[in-house]
Amino acid sequence: MKDFPSKEQILDFIRENPKASGKREIGRAFGIKGAARIELKRVLKEMAAEGLIEKGRKQFRKAGELPPVTVLKVMEPDESGDLWAEPLSWEGEDAIPRVSIRQAKGEKALGQGDRILTKIERSAQGYYGKVIRQIGSGPAKILGLFRQSEFGGRVIPVDKKSDKEWRIEPHDVNGARDGELVEAEQTGPKARMGLPKAKIVARLGDPAAPRSVSLIAIHEHGIPDQFPDEVVKQAIKAKPVSLGDREDLRHLPLITIDPSDARDHDDAVAAEVDTNPANPGGHIVWVAIADVAHYVTPGSPLDREARKRGNSSYFPDRVVPMLPEELSGDLCSLHEGVDRPCIALRIQIAEDGTKIGHRFTRALMRSPAALSYEEAQAAIDGDVTERTEPLLDWVLRPLWNAYEAAQQERARRQPLDLDLPERKIVLDDTGEVTSVAFRDRLDAHKLIEEFMILANVCAAETLEAKRRPLLYRVHEEPNADKMEALRDVVEGVGLTLAKGQVLKTRHLNALLHDSAGQEFAESVNIAVLRSMTQAYYAPENFGHFGLGLVRYAHFTSPIRRYADLIVHRALISAHRWGNDGLSPDEIDELEATADHISKTERRSMLAERDTTDRYLAIYLADRVGAEFEGKVSGVARFGLFVKLDETGADGLIPISRLGREYWHHDPETNTLTAERSRRVIALGQHVTVRLSEAVPVTGGLLFELLSIEDKAMPRAPTGPRKGGPKRKLTKSRKAARKVSRNRRRG
Repeated sequence: MKDFPSKEQILDFIRENPKASGKREIGRAFGIKGAARIELKRVLKEMAAEGLIEKGRKQFRKAGELPPVTVLKVMEPDESGDLWAEPLSWEGEDAIPRVSIRQAKGEKALGQGDRILTKIERSAQGYYGKVIRQIGSGPAKILGLFRQSEFGGRVIPVDKKSDKEWRIEPHDVNGARDGELVEAEQTGPKARMGLPKAKIVARLGDPAAPRSVSLIAIHEHGIPDQFPDEVVKQAIKAKPVSLGDREDLRHLPLITIDPSDARDHDDAVAAEVDTNPANPGGHIVWVAIADVAHYVTPGSPLDREARKRGNSSYFPDRVVPMLPEELSGDLCSLHEGVDRPCIALRIQIAEDGTKIGHRFTRALMRSPAALSYEEAQAAIDGDVTERTEPLLDWVLRPLWNAYEAAQQERARRQPLDLDLPERKIVLDDTGEVTSVAFRDRLDAHKLIEEFMILANVCAAETLEAKRRPLLYRVHEEPNADKMEALRDVVEGVGLTLAKGQVLKTRHLNALLHDSAGQEFAESVNIAVLRSMTQAYYAPENFGHFGLGLVRYAHFTSPIRRYADLIVHRALISAHRWGNDGLSPDEIDELEATADHISKTERRSMLAERDTTDRYLAIYLADRVGAEFEGKVSGVARFGLFVKLDETGADGLIPISRLGREYWHHDPETNTLTAERSRRVIALGQHVTVRLSEAVPVTGGLLFELLSIEDKAMPRAPTGPRKGGPKRKLTKSRKAARKVSRNRRRG
């Protein structure tokens, strides 16, 4: 007989042969026969007692390892879209192992929470699983208000698309209190009759408490708001950057101009007169962008988390950043008076705004000032302060002179010129809404916007010229159906959009110009916006219709957008500035990355919009019964949408509340016409409404129409209809409210 194996040798065999590691196979592998089998049995028993191995039904396995066949729970796909799962139960001392799931073509796609019977294999890289069969779906998740009752309670969803309640048994309440915001998950199959059952898995506190509003949207839309420990550790270890091989731009007056409440500063600008005799009257514009790629390298924990998030999400009371605060608010942020790494761009423009040339450089900068839009604009307008006076001739006037030249090029290309004021929710220190205002649109905003667009164009042009892969920002032209719908809307207010021509942004701008100053101007702007396609990211170039550009890439905001980080890495590779450029794996995954971050962007937009709606409902909740002035912003078969002049809040007037008449809806003209009086309700008409309902938890508003174009409306019927039973308003209001919610979601 061979020498009796050591415990280490037995462990190695079990690890390498998980499918054939029973006592018989171990004995055969080591040539153990006869009486030696008794010794093997004793050794295996001893190893089990020591916790080195575990005995399955037919074989041994190393302790703390998964059995060859086990039930797993599918996890959320990672930032690459790869599918992972973990065991339903785990008794090992180490972290719960993750299993990479391999699905064959044609197999039913798995979702988060699904239970699968899986055949497990192990390699040096970790566990791999082949699905044997699916044995259960993941439970539905519900975010809502808990309403306690004698027999448990109910959860009322905050989701605007759902009016279905869920029943909670007493043993599934999990300590929740009446009125609390909770997260629940479905238990058991859906019942054919009665309310579906759920159990409360998390208590999120008082939904009416300040700063809970954005938390609802964060949970409802699944936005990651906690950084894993390994990501935070990597961010904490990051150090400032020295000059090294970078170009020294610390002599340039690269200032940041941002909102007064900006959480990060990732772009800086400067301008000077071009002294080249070949460019008389020309300008040199510098745009410097935070060098996030230096800190967030491909495949690192920081990179994986940034890709997963896709972008930062901004709310009135908080920001959910793409990068930890140590980077987004410190080392990557172009703070005043400190050295910061950047990727900078020198742009040469002619007197008439034409771009003559540009070059990129990896550099070190030091900003002399961080101004707000209001500060910069006030200084240019003559209201100079002690802070801005030293910057006026040195920094600000050269920037404005260059901007005036760039405006000429903008006028030639005619980007879409929508006029849609942006609402601003103002909170006090406790998070209570103090006012709702509209953000001013200053020349300072337009200056920064124009130079950022110019820099983004330069990035796309450079990478194309160097034949490097990148992510484009794509905005395709609207399709024929959307244009026909827009044509119907504008004809309903007396304007025209000609047919039979290649659509250009100048045609739409002419329409917007003709509506300016009219009562229906905002409605026309909204209709034009809705006729546009959704912008997205793609590795192929299909142009940017809205900006009137042939090629366009996002380069200027790498702190808050992963797409910009990809473009930075592509520029690093193209210029051979270091080994932290775009990796081969990233290039292979560009299409998947583009699809993923396009989805995370839309997720953030919806969450931010829902939060604004909820804050507006909170602000107006104490004014139920009050009268407001507004305009008709939408006309539908089921009712009217009204936008309030004071706050810009949108609400619904169900058609059942439009008096005693029957109304005919004309989708082509977007009007409602009364059958008896022939009164017509159309877009843009001035209305007076009474707020009848405001629901902060959903952001829903319901109005009652009092007058239209200063003509009073007859009251809606409250008694039984002649020749028929009493109308049930509850159901119609529910239906109208549900459609209203879906409409606001886009």
